[in-house]
This record gives sequence, C-alpha cells and structure tokens, in this order.
Amino acid sequence: MNALSAYANPTLFLRLARRVLPWLLASAVLLLGVGLYLVFFVAPPDYQQGETVKIMYIHVPAVWLAIFAYVVMTSASLGVLVWRHPLADAAQKTAATLGAAFTFIGLVTGSLWGKPMWGAFWVWDARLTSFLVLFLLYLGLIALRQAMEDSPRGARIAAIMTLVGFVDIPIIKYSVDWWNTLHQPASVFRTGGSTIAPSMLWPLLIMALGATALFLVLHLSAIRNEILRRRVARLTLQAVGAEDGPRELWEPAQ
Repeated sequence: MNALSAYANPTLFLRLARRVLPWLLASAVLLLGVGLYLVFFVAPPDYQQGETVKIMYIHVPAVWLAIFAYVVMTSASLGVLVWRHPLADAAQKTAATLGAAFTFIGLVTGSLWGKPMWGAFWVWDARLTSFLVLFLLYLGLIALRQAMEDSPRGARIAAIMTLVGFVDIPIIKYSVDWWNTLHQPASVFRTGGSTIAPSMLWPLLIMALGATALFLVLHLSAIRNEILRRRVARLTLQAVGAEDGPRELWEPAQ
C-alpha cells in the first residue's frame, strides 16, 4: 500500500510520465504503422464481406478501448471513494473524454460496417443498444464533471455514478450470449481458440495493441495536463487572495 501511495503522488507521477510518454508514443506509432501495413497489404479480404471487412481493424480496437476506458474509470473511482486521492479523480475525469471518443468511433465504424452486412446503419440490437448506453454514460459523466467543477463533492458523485454505470459493461460483453442478436459471438478470445484466420488475426491484434498504446499516451498526457491545470488554478486563487475563502478546488497533493 505504501508503494501504491508513493506512485499516486502527483509530483512523482509527473516525473514518471515525462520518462514513459516518449517510449509509449514511439510504441504506438510503430505498432499502428505495422498494423496498417498488414491491414492494407497483407490481410486478405473476407470471402463474404470482401474489402469491407477491413473496417474491423478500426472498429474492434475502438470498441475494446471504449470498454477499457470505463474499466479504468471504475478503478479510479474506487481510488476516489476509498482513498480520496485527487490523482485518482484526475484519472477518472480524463478517461471519460477518451472513452466517449472511442465509443463514438466504435458506433460510427459499426454503422458503416453494418450497412453492407445487415442492410441498415442501425438496428436496436442488444449489443448496439447497450453500447449506445455506454456512450450516453460517458456524456452524462462529462456533463456532471463540468457542472460540479473540481470539488471533492463533485468527484465523489462522479465516482458513485461511474460505479453504478459499470453494470453496462458485462451487458455489452455477454449480450450476444444472453439474447438473440445480429452480432456474432466472441471470435478472438474464446475457450476453443480464435475462429479468425491468422492472416487476419495478427493484424487485428497489432492494431489493438497500437490503439491501446495510443490510449495510454493520451490518458497519461491528459492526467498530466489536469494536474498542472489544477495547480495553476490554485496558484491563481492564492494570487488574488482567495485562499481564505471557500475551498472548491480539489488540487492534487504535492
């Protein structure tokens, strides 16, 4: 626990982020570059879907990161409620914007992929509907944070709402098993092994790894910027002599 507390220190976090970010960025660029090369020059077209299947290489990583971002927010929310640490609050707040962006990309690419396959851009499929609910959850949490500002009360309310909304994640995951949907069951990670040919699976995995590295770059950068923004706001309050007034800003400890 002491080690975790040390790494949760904002000053140490800024130091670590400064060292890690260049390597993460290089990894993201390399993986996405290799992945895109494999997608367009190595991965074959599907025997039924043709070249349309290549939307999968953007859609699947986007959906994965939309869910992953909410898991990150849930973990950070526990840090807010249990340890009341402002750095966890910064992580929860910044992940929401990224999660909303990847969810939007997943919805758009899914619609573009669904049109030639299903004959419609949108159907009220169980997975599509639950994924749309995830997007609305992200928008609601972003709006809540903007309305509550950087106060401990706003952080706690957002953390509680995040935990409540987590019920949508298993629904997204298991909707294809619980209901009769247009989406196919899991085909990459399953007990019987992947049902995707290696020539298509490896480009997909590399794109997913590259997109995950990109998410980490964006999230760490956003947390760093949030820490610096709160410190500037605190110093501004001190400069105008408002330090003795009501304290609404929840800035990370040194």
